[in-house]
Amino acid sequence: MIRKIETPFTREDARSLKAGDTCLITGTIYTARDAAHKRLCELIAQGRELPMDIQNAILYFVGPTPARPGQVIGSAGPTTSYRMDAYSPALIAMGQTGMIGKGKRDAGVIAAMKEYGAVYFGATGGCGALLSRCIRKAEMVAYEDLGAEAIRRLEVEDFPVTVIIDSEGNNLYETGRQAYLSSQQEERAL
Repeated sequence: MIRKIETPFTREDARSLKAGDTCLITGTIYTARDAAHKRLCELIAQGRELPMDIQNAILYFVGPTPARPGQVIGSAGPTTSYRMDAYSPALIAMGQTGMIGKGKRDAGVIAAMKEYGAVYFGATGGCGALLSRCIRKAEMVAYEDLGAEAIRRLEVEDFPVTVIIDSEGNNLYETGRQAYLSSQQEERAL
């Protein structure tokens, strides 16, 4: 079953999803990679306002390529998420409810997800050109000096993701591997 998600993405929305759920996101999401995350966390530490509303927000870990003429955005594939692990717990505590990337997350991020009610979505790496077709609008929000790593507001329609880690800490990277290994053992037993 495919779950349709619209933003803003509330904590209740996040808690309704389970690891392995396939979802299509429609609405506003924000881009941010490690350099932007560092600046956001510096603002939090200083008690200053963030350049976008993080409450009920989904951040996409992406550094899109420049748009070709007639395109909204260039290729927009996910970035490896562990580079944001030092910063994600603070943003989750501030109200962020979703993250899109690829790869594993550390225990601190998962603990914050469980405490506050957030999920980690995976987008398929290597499919940036296809994923960019789901982006209807891209607008610079902050840190233009970071180039591809600047924060952008994206309007997306039916952006395909899979819940990798849910708000209870269930992790598809672990359960999926276990299920595969169990199926292999069963086949060998036959």
